Amino acid sequence: MPERTATIASSTGLHARPAKLFVQEVQAKAIPVTISRPDGPALPAGSILSLLGLGVGHGETVTLSAEGEGAERVLDELVAFLEIDHDAE
Repeated sequence: MPERTATIASSTGLHARPAKLFVQEVQAKAIPVTISRPDGPALPAGSILSLLGLGVGHGETVTLSAEGEGAERVLDELVAFLEIDHDAE
């Protein structure tokens, strides 16, 4: 299963607006994606409750995993999304 690591750029971490925007990005993809903290369980990345429950802050890293056709491309796009400060927009 392909994996990527991303550093959270948004100043509030994966909370409120950035979490909502990320969930929308994940749900727009045609494959299931999981997200986890280092050494933590993999949770559905398309769930706002999962993201908020992770409590990931600015500068922390997460691991994204996906399976299916186009998984590598999807993960690259999602990493790029997380590495933008969506609070600054």
